[in-house]
Amino acid sequence: MKVVAAYLLALLGGNTSPSAEDLKKILGSVGADADDDKIELLLSEVKGKDITELIASGREKLASVPSGGGGVAVAAAAGGGAAAPAAAAAESKKEEKVEEKEESDDDMGFSLFD
Repeated sequence: MKVVAAYLLALLGGNTSPSAEDLKKILGSVGADADDDKIELLLSEVKGKDITELIASGREKLASVPSGGGGVAVAAAAGGGAAAPAAAAAESKKEEKVEEKEESDDDMGFSLFD
């Protein structure tokens, strides 16, 4: 990932075709080790390709990857807008009321140490 990040930083800096030395300079400036094999692999894979097209195709591929069950609930809550926080607040109030009733039922009118 750090090699890819260095490559993207070089592109953002205006270097349209970063070399291995450019990437090594960027990685060295932050104290990261530069792996020559990974740099050469990246440069060979992106040679002659448009980076925006590569990123777009990568996003399409990642969109089809399942990310677990928690993401759906978060997306649904985020899509709800202002109604989602109100529903969450009402739900937490209900839970608090339920907990209070449970506490009063626990002692059943007598103490264990009477």
